[in-house]
Amino acid sequence: MSDLTELAAQESDDERLVESLDRSRLPRHVAIIMDGNGRWARKRRLPRVAGHRAGVEAVRDTVETSARLGLEVLTLYAFSQENWKRPRTEVAILMELLKEYVRRELDTLLKNNIRFQVIGRMSDLADPVRKELTRGLEATAGCTGLLFNIALSYGGRAEIVDACRELLREGTPPEEVDETTFASRLYTAGLPDPDLLIRTSGEMRVSNFLLWQIAYAEIWVTPTLWPDFRKRDLVLAILDYQRRERRYGGLSHEKPSAALVRG
Repeated sequence: MSDLTELAAQESDDERLVESLDRSRLPRHVAIIMDGNGRWARKRRLPRVAGHRAGVEAVRDTVETSARLGLEVLTLYAFSQENWKRPRTEVAILMELLKEYVRRELDTLLKNNIRFQVIGRMSDLADPVRKELTRGLEATAGCTGLLFNIALSYGGRAEIVDACRELLREGTPPEEVDETTFASRLYTAGLPDPDLLIRTSGEMRVSNFLLWQIAYAEIWVTPTLWPDFRKRDLVLAILDYQRRERRYGGLSHEKPSAALVRG
């Protein structure tokens, strides 16, 4: 087959996969640990920056697919607190790619009614980066479709520490602190916890990501490196999720308690 014929066949197969989804049982919140940019570049004997640039295409496709499927929340792990340990040049390139993404994709986000939000210690970022992010946050604040969270300078342990500090600053009595109160001080306050956690590149760890929130998330790991992740991969993950029975620690067919289903 020619390249165009192969592409058409792939797209047709992807659409059949999408049609096989049960739209009444979509995960409300999908979180993704995007991993494998460096390995993708190394396999092609390219500099690491080439992998990061290719990864932006995967972000674009995943965000748009999530919006079209009707997901409520998508959270992407873009830059961890540990990533600050990387070489300065690589960090600088990542920040430039981030600014470039917001500039280029803002119109698309608005067109698709997607609200953009940052979780993490945004104060750690340089002023030019914060300004570009703030522009995206303010421009999409009125959007009512998919909520697209991007985790930047994020760490699950740091988030828990920040929530504790907030409670201490407020002077909240210890006896008034329960799971609901604590969750309301997290970066994701008011959002449903992730139903599905996806990790690319085949690594079997959660890497300090949404430690509180993923307590009952279904986990799906794919060997696909992040730059190669596309609509098909996301749909396959959701199809696998829909085949699972979620018991929340109870027995089959028991409904989860209200404390486990927030939002």
